[in-house]
Amino acid sequence: MYSFEPSDEQKMLIDAVGRYAITDLRPAAREAEESRELPKKLVGKGWELGVLQASIPEVYGGFGERSAVTGTLAEEELAFGDLAGAFAIGTPNLFALPILLVGSEEQKKEYLPKVIEGDWRPYTAALVEYSFDFDPNALKTTAMAKGDGYVLSGEKVFVPFAKDAEAILVYANLDGQTQGFIVSKTVAGLSVEDEREKLMSLNALPLYRVKLDNVTVPASNRLGGASGHDFEPVLASMRIGQSAAALGVAKAAFEYSMNYAKEREAFGVKIAQKQAVAFMLAEMRTEIEAIRLLTWEAAWKIDSGKEDAYSEAYLASVGAMDMAMMVTDRAVQILGGHGYIREHPVEMWMRNGRGFAAFTGFAMV
Repeated sequence: MYSFEPSDEQKMLIDAVGRYAITDLRPAAREAEESRELPKKLVGKGWELGVLQASIPEVYGGFGERSAVTGTLAEEELAFGDLAGAFAIGTPNLFALPILLVGSEEQKKEYLPKVIEGDWRPYTAALVEYSFDFDPNALKTTAMAKGDGYVLSGEKVFVPFAKDAEAILVYANLDGQTQGFIVSKTVAGLSVEDEREKLMSLNALPLYRVKLDNVTVPASNRLGGASGHDFEPVLASMRIGQSAAALGVAKAAFEYSMNYAKEREAFGVKIAQKQAVAFMLAEMRTEIEAIRLLTWEAAWKIDSGKEDAYSEAYLASVGAMDMAMMVTDRAVQILGGHGYIREHPVEMWMRNGRGFAAFTGFAMV
């Protein structure tokens, strides 16, 4: 049986992350969304909390051991402050954690210290493609063996910080299997569009479209080495990270709308006392708690090496998509006309909530 009580080390880390989310991320969120830019100092301060560094063993430059549960707790707290900020701080996770999980020993020794030592740097990953039926296990981007390397061709979208990335972990279809390939920013055939992606939300996070035109990488850059890797643990980690971020946004929307309902009066009573509003708040809280437990269980199963962790991660992510949309939409509804204006953050959180169906690969724990 697993415990729901965080360890002392987890409590200290999560407390620090929570304070940063409230005192730094939340106040800057609206301006960052409007200006389409996250202050570098803000991201740097979040990086200094050491969430990723605590997941990397000392032999590779870190100071801990990877724990999906700890990562899940931290991701929820960061997203509670601001989703774009959470994804920005965690962008190097998208590059480093797959290498830690399924990379070869040579890749771990070469790349992990580069990512985690010193200041935050834009190491990133490219998974998502423009496709109505996008499936991480059936990518359109291809990899073909050629000589002593591989040739990558295709197009990726929503790649965080791609314009300035030191290196990109590109996922491609190799003989029917999703495999990762480490691609240097200087390699021939790799191009990043100058114009950033324009989305309904998440505008503070710089996302780019990346094209691969017969990009050649050496065999040693295939994630996992010559034999490749199992994509399931990587995708499971992505889905749990996605679920945790959805929980953070939903929790923010719930708490804001609940506090508003306790203060707002209509016809002489607080609207929180109205049955319709009270029922909405109860349903919002129920859904949040249900998905949180499912997400924690999936993270615990990953840490415990349970075989069904992949299935649990999928269920958590699917449930989190609907939960985030429902909770953030209800938050806007509870605020009434005030929910539609930018004086309140719930409209921004609702736009964020709508996007979780497309956010696979934006976070890893």
